[in-house]
Amino acid sequence: MIKVAALHRHPVKGLSPEVMAEAALEVEGYFPGDRLFAFENGPSGFDPADPQHQPKIKFLMLMRNEALAGLQTRFDDAARVLSIARNGSLLAKGCVDEPSGRAALEAFFEREVPGALRGPVRLLIAPAGFRFMDSKRGFVSLLNLETIDAIGAALGVGALDARRFRGNIHITGLEAFAENDLIGKTLMIGDVELEVLCRIDRCAATDVNPATAQRDVTMVASLERLYGHHDCGIYARIKKAGTIRPGLEMQVKD
Repeated sequence: MIKVAALHRHPVKGLSPEVMAEAALEVEGYFPGDRLFAFENGPSGFDPADPQHQPKIKFLMLMRNEALAGLQTRFDDAARVLSIARNGSLLAKGCVDEPSGRAALEAFFEREVPGALRGPVRLLIAPAGFRFMDSKRGFVSLLNLETIDAIGAALGVGALDARRFRGNIHITGLEAFAENDLIGKTLMIGDVELEVLCRIDRCAATDVNPATAQRDVTMVASLERLYGHHDCGIYARIKKAGTIRPGLEMQVKD
């Protein structure tokens, strides 16, 4: 039996996940609360009046800045406050809708990773109908925990922390790598229907252990060597709305 094991959102592109007790999905929508913000690393050309997909290299990100994995970020939706901590100690916080709040958050990163900066840091807020996604069309990502366990065993490193793959929906009960055969199929979770669009090709961000903020594997090269590709996880779009939560069964239909 395939089940939802966990749900995660990543309010800030490239920063830590937040565990969710449930998620209300809307047709053709984004995963709720995911990739709402990004920290621009020097001028990116992003125009909120005409938002366009931008390559991840224009933002602060784990692929280039592994130290970011050592930060824990939390977004309070009601207060619109973003907080940044390390090992439980608050380092910075600010209301994203207030100039002073954004300035405090931007100044933190300019102090935190000065050697990685190409210009001023600026907090970008996704306008309505847009998110700072890596994918232009897959707005919900699913990770098969059996696959992640198999990769860890093949690498000889034991259990891999699934957070390094930055997925929204973690699933169990599916044979390792069987998710790669789901392209074009529909997944049913309660009332929700998801259409699987494509595999997720991985970058060097997955080298970084989220528990230690250290690069402890060469994930892309290892996946290519072991499996002939560097994919892990799948992207899907929402076909039918509903609320999902851990423990719900997932069914596959053509």
